[in-house]
Amino acid sequence: MFSLQKLLGKDDKFFRLMEESAEECRISVQSLITLFNTPEEKRSLDAFVDARRKDKRITKEITEHLLKTFVTPLEREDIESLSEALYKIPKTVEKFTERLLIASKHVQGVSFNEQMEMLGKAADTLVLLVKELRKGVNLEKVKVQNDQLQFIEGQADKLMLESLRELYNGDHNTLKVIMLKDLYEILEKVFDRCRDVGNIVFHIVLKHS
Repeated sequence: MFSLQKLLGKDDKFFRLMEESAEECRISVQSLITLFNTPEEKRSLDAFVDARRKDKRITKEITEHLLKTFVTPLEREDIESLSEALYKIPKTVEKFTERLLIASKHVQGVSFNEQMEMLGKAADTLVLLVKELRKGVNLEKVKVQNDQLQFIEGQADKLMLESLRELYNGDHNTLKVIMLKDLYEILEKVFDRCRDVGNIVFHIVLKHS
């Protein structure tokens, strides 16, 4: 097993920043799960805005450190790709929450429990994947975790199709159909972003295996 961290000696800033970014992704997802259990009058965007802003600062710090660092533990393009992919998660979660709050009275009674359970698992797996980069390149372990993310994303796609089928064939008013379709599509993008991070980490590990 080849250790990427040896390339930087004691300088683990890139690993630390990417792990912090992954944690902000998980925080944004956990905030969304919590939101669904919060009374409507107490729901707020504050936690999502905070997570997205923190992740944006981390992304900026990664970019600045790339400009100042001659030797990096990974290829610069890989660091940039992973950083950007991670940032898109809290950004997309915030967008979903904005639409959810706007459409709240039109989507009452609609359950997102299955999606939230899958999204929570995806966020946990994502954090584990990013942390593997610091530990070393364990291709077999990373492949298992990445496969899990791909499976979750596939299951989320199936669930979205089922939800859309029910929506289009049910007795719903036009505005509700439009709003729910929008929410389902944005939520699908969150799963896609998680899958993208998994693919990037897997390809990084594959290069160094």
